[in-house]
Amino acid sequence: MELKFDVIVIGGGHAGCEAAHAAARLGSKTCLITMDMNKIAQMSCNPAVGGIAKGQIVREIDALGGMMGVVTDKTAIQFRILNRSKGPAMWSPRAQCDRNKFIWTWREVLENTPNLSIWQDTVEEIIVKGGEIQGVKTIWGVTLWAKSVVLTAGTFLNGLMHIGRKMVAGGRIAEPASYKLTESIASHGISFARMKTGTPVRIDGRSVHYEDMEIQDGEDDFHKFSFLNTPPKHLKQLPCWMCYTNDDVHEVLRRGLPDSPLYNGQIQSIGPRYCPSIETKIVTFPDRDHHQLFLEPEGETTRELYLNGFSSSLPMDIQIEALKHIPAFRNLVIYRPGYAIEYDYFDPTQLTHSLESKVIKGLFFAGQVNGTTGYEEAAGQGLVAGINAHLLCQGSEPLVLARDEAYIGVLIDDLVTKGVDEPYRMFTSRAEYRILLRMDDADMRLTSKAWDLGLADEHRHQLLLTKKDAIERILEFTANYAIHPNDINGTLEAWGTTPLHHGCKLKDLIIRPQVTLKQTAEVIPDFQQLLDGISERKEEILEAAEIQIKYEGYIGRECLMASKLTRLESIKIKGKFDYNNIQSLSTEARQKLTKIDPDNIGQASRIPGVSPSDINVLLVLSGR
Repeated sequence: MELKFDVIVIGGGHAGCEAAHAAARLGSKTCLITMDMNKIAQMSCNPAVGGIAKGQIVREIDALGGMMGVVTDKTAIQFRILNRSKGPAMWSPRAQCDRNKFIWTWREVLENTPNLSIWQDTVEEIIVKGGEIQGVKTIWGVTLWAKSVVLTAGTFLNGLMHIGRKMVAGGRIAEPASYKLTESIASHGISFARMKTGTPVRIDGRSVHYEDMEIQDGEDDFHKFSFLNTPPKHLKQLPCWMCYTNDDVHEVLRRGLPDSPLYNGQIQSIGPRYCPSIETKIVTFPDRDHHQLFLEPEGETTRELYLNGFSSSLPMDIQIEALKHIPAFRNLVIYRPGYAIEYDYFDPTQLTHSLESKVIKGLFFAGQVNGTTGYEEAAGQGLVAGINAHLLCQGSEPLVLARDEAYIGVLIDDLVTKGVDEPYRMFTSRAEYRILLRMDDADMRLTSKAWDLGLADEHRHQLLLTKKDAIERILEFTANYAIHPNDINGTLEAWGTTPLHHGCKLKDLIIRPQVTLKQTAEVIPDFQQLLDGISERKEEILEAAEIQIKYEGYIGRECLMASKLTRLESIKIKGKFDYNNIQSLSTEARQKLTKIDPDNIGQASRIPGVSPSDINVLLVLSGR
C-alpha cells in the first residue's frame, strides 16, 4: 500500500500535533502518523502546561496560530500566574489540565483540520534519495511518500524503562517502543546518543489525608493562555496540595539506592538536571532534612493524583514504603510507581534554524528527539518545524525566529548553535532580552508573522489590531494628560505614595509602583471615558499598557541592545570560509565553526569555544 502527501509528521505528541496542524492549516496535504490515536498529545509526566518561561512559550505558540494555548484553556482545572512578586518579564502562566480531556480536545482539533489525515502505525525506515527525503515505511509495510518529513518521536526511539533493577522496553508505561527508525536515520550519517527522563508515582486520591496537607488554590481572574477572546475558565477549578518529605522518608530512600538504576550503573545516559529524581535530591543535598512535594489532580472527575517532586526509578516497594512515612500518605494506595526511561535523541547542531537536517534535505526534527524536555519546548519546536516543512514544499524562505523575538527563537538558536549535554529546559535566564519576551506581548511580537504566513485568521488579526490601537490610545493619553497637585495629592496620600510638589503628566504617576492605570481611571473621568470605549479584553489591554509605561526605560535599553546584535546577525558567513585553514583562529574555534557552520557572525559569537578575538578575526575577514 502506498500513500502520497506533501508533509508527513511522525509522532502524535505535543510537537507532532502542532507540526501537523500548522502544515495542514497552511495548505499542505499532511499526514500525522501515530502509534495510538487514543494517546494523541498525551501528558506523559505532569498534567500541566506552562510555568517559568514555559508559559511564555505557550503564549507565543498561540500568537503564531498554534493550538496548545486554546486546548489548555478548554481543559484547565487550575490556573495561576507564577512569579507575581517579580517584574513582568518573570510572570509566567501555568495551568493544571484534565489529562484525558486534553487528549480528546486535541484529537477533535486534528480530526477537523482541513488537509490533515491521521494514520495509526509505526514508522521504521526513512526513504532518502540523493540526499533528499522521499518518504517513510512502516512496520505494517505501508509506504508513505512526501516532500517533507517531521520527526517528533519523543521518548519512543529504542525506549527502555527502569523500575529498580527491572528493565522493560517501551516508549511510555504500557506502550511499545519504536525500533529500527534510529538506525535508519543514522545510516545516512546523522549522529545520535541517549538521554534519560523520569516520572513520579500516581496516587489514588481516596487514600490521601488531605487534612495533613497545605491547600493551594488557583486564581480566578482574566488571565488565560490564548489571546483569542474565549472564556478564561471552562471546567471546574480544583486545588492542589503541598507536603514535605522528612528524615524517615530519606532513610528509606537511601536504603534503596543500591537497587537504583541511577546509582548501580544500570542507567548510563544523562537526565534532566533541573528536574531531578527524589533519589538524586537526597544524594546531591545530603544535609537537607525535607523536600517540598506538590500533589496535583489529573482530571475533573478522576481520583488519580500526580506527586510533583517525587520522580523516581527506585524499586516500587521502596517508593511506597518511603511515602508512607509522610503523614498525608500513611494509608497510601497507588495506581502505578514512578519510573525512568532512556531513549535516543539526535545532536541538534546537525540542524539549521528552520529545524531542517543539514544532512538530509526535507527532514525536520522537533521535540525530545532534539534533546529537549517539556511539553512546551516540544510544541514550540513542532510548530516551527511544521511551518517550515510546508514552506519547503512551496519553495519559500523558512521562518526563523530571532532571540529578541521569542523564547522559541532562543530555544532553537541554543539547540542548533550550542547543542545539548543534558535534556534542555527553557528558563527566563537563557534569554538576554527577557523584558522584550513577556507573556503579555507575545501577540504583539508574533501574530503579524502568523498573519503573513496564513496561520492567523482574520478574527485573530483583528483582535491584534484592536489591542494595538487601544494600547496606543492609552499611552498617548497618559503621556499628554496634565495632573495638578491640588487635584490629586489627597488621593496619592490615600494610596500610600508621595504627594506632588509640581504638576506632571499622568504617565509620570503611573511609573510609581503604588499607582495603577485602573486606580487613576477611577479618579480621572476623562481617562475612564477612554477606557469605557474598550469593550473587549479591557483588563488584558490595561495590563499590557501599564507594563509598557512602568518599564519603558528597561524595554528601550533592551531594544537598543537587540539592535546592536542585529548588526552581527546581518553579516552572513555560511559557506564563505574554510575555517580549518584560518590559522589566526584558535584550534577550538576552527573545530567548532567547522562543525556548526554558522549562518552569521551573531550565531558564531554564541558557539561555546569561539572567543571574542575569534569573532574579531571573522569580522576582519568579512570586511567589517
